[in-house]
Amino acid sequence: MRLSMMGTLGLLSMGFLTGSATFVVAQAPATAATQSSPALAARAANDTSSSAVEGSMRLDVEVTDKGGNNIPGLGVGDFQLLDNGRPMQIMSFKAFGGSATAAPPLAMAIIVFDTVNMPFENVSYFREQVGAFLRQNGGHLAFPVSLAFLTNAGIQLQAGGSVDGIELAKHLDETSGNLRTLSNAAGSWGEIERFDFCVKMLVTLAQSIKDQPGRKLVIWAGPGYPMLSDPRISFGFKAQQEFFDSIVGLNTMLREGQIELSSVAQGTPGQYTYLYESYLKGVKKPSQSSPSNLALKVLATQSGGRVFPPSNDVARAIGAVMQDAGTYYEITFEPPKPDGPNDYHELKIKLNKPGLAARTNTGYYGQPQHLNAP
Repeated sequence: MRLSMMGTLGLLSMGFLTGSATFVVAQAPATAATQSSPALAARAANDTSSSAVEGSMRLDVEVTDKGGNNIPGLGVGDFQLLDNGRPMQIMSFKAFGGSATAAPPLAMAIIVFDTVNMPFENVSYFREQVGAFLRQNGGHLAFPVSLAFLTNAGIQLQAGGSVDGIELAKHLDETSGNLRTLSNAAGSWGEIERFDFCVKMLVTLAQSIKDQPGRKLVIWAGPGYPMLSDPRISFGFKAQQEFFDSIVGLNTMLREGQIELSSVAQGTPGQYTYLYESYLKGVKKPSQSSPSNLALKVLATQSGGRVFPPSNDVARAIGAVMQDAGTYYEITFEPPKPDGPNDYHELKIKLNKPGLAARTNTGYYGQPQHLNAP
């Protein structure tokens, strides 16, 4: 028997981009520093334009070697950008990191503790690992870091950001007794509840930071919310339209807001660790959409972020994401005229140096519109 989401769940209340959600901005510890990031930045010789052209699209690009290490020092001639397979002219290019001398746009990292989708003992392990990361190098952080806590009451984000890892670690220790996991309902309906709740909270977080200047690296600490890939769950056409609305809206919000989402999980790889890879291809129309296209790891990959397989070295994974804040490339190009609303374009970046890989937004929607907008 197939379960239909057209039933008592009311289409999951899928108004993710317009629905209300609980979001609280907490005050940072009074003694925590709120300094800006240190100077790192653009190689002037590689800057092909002093300012972006109106109508151009900006992409933040990280380049890594086979070991996942960030690679600085590349020039505009090392990159080729493809839009739906068509080579595009790079209008401006900046390289940040390495021997750079000017300051890059402000970057901040937000570590989200997902207490909804894992048992308390796993939350405790994450807290210990994040605390270890924050206390490294005497607590001196290269970029401002904020802590956010996803609980059954909503999501709480620490106001501002701090480069004082010791004070952040103390604040983290003080919150340990207040972290509770969501009481899950049994079976498929419990997974639907968590999916709906977590996507709404992700949207709420993105909305709250998208207009802040510079890049924002959101590190989701936890296994992620359910993908709802169970074949027993079916979706009507209206539900697929609403999924598509949310896909278009989140894709656009993350890209335009310079929000890069990464996934860090604890444990060992399991049977479904890489299931998300089946949903990475861009969704071009509502009939292709499903909740799995809104899975955390899918959104992370499509935003240009990192997805780490489960491991017990969470501190190392967080450190790798933080490296992306200081060593990256910014390119702009003029996107082709879209064929119509929500015209999906796949993006690829090729490098002329073997052994290197580039990460950036994997696609975008021309003339993004919400099908069910009032």
